[in-house]
Amino acid sequence: MAKLEGKSVLVIGGSSGIGYATAVGALAEGAKVTIASRSEEKLHAARAGLGRKVEARPLDVTSDAGVEAFFKDVPAFDHIVVSGAAFKFGTVREQNIEDAYAAMNVKFWGAYRVARNATVAPGGSFVFVSGFLSRRPKPNMVLVGAINAALETLTQGLALEMAPGRFNVVSPGIIDTPTRAAMPEEARKTMLENVARSLPVKRVGLAEDCADQILLMLRNTFMTGSVVYIDGGGLLV
Repeated sequence: MAKLEGKSVLVIGGSSGIGYATAVGALAEGAKVTIASRSEEKLHAARAGLGRKVEARPLDVTSDAGVEAFFKDVPAFDHIVVSGAAFKFGTVREQNIEDAYAAMNVKFWGAYRVARNATVAPGGSFVFVSGFLSRRPKPNMVLVGAINAALETLTQGLALEMAPGRFNVVSPGIIDTPTRAAMPEEARKTMLENVARSLPVKRVGLAEDCADQILLMLRNTFMTGSVVYIDGGGLLV
């Protein structure tokens, strides 16, 4: 396995959650880390926590021109991680169609735009973050599962079309990240406790659990086209 020391790692969505944990882990392994996010406020806060060695750049993956400009005339990164995609969801008949389009735009087409415009150095890789609803559909989250499944299939196709560049996916289960902060605290706590009881590992996932797998995918040069479910056994129950 190749080490990350001295390698350039771009983490899109690196200002919070799984992306932030990935940036922390890459830094600990000696990588040169750049984080990108739509929110400049979150970027500044994340950079303050990660340290001055980290570069922070704004990026809106829903913008064709913005993604193209971001990667134009910059050296190829060794590794690119695409994490974090906040969007609204609901039942198929009740969800606003514009919100449905926006969800697909940010998570699926965002990853597509990055793969289309970015290049990685020889031996480099891309890692996308989907979600286990691709395999375990749930009411009210039908679109989320469909987007995740599309992203996983896209990644496997890219592993063939853009070889020898490597493309892999981490597909998390229920993870306790800042995206759940919008829930009332008591409801959030109860939901996470119920999920933990239902899982074979008897706990919910943490951002670091996913980051560990992402970093392994960056290091392992014999790994491409893989979808790894980090779900605490959620697909088994």
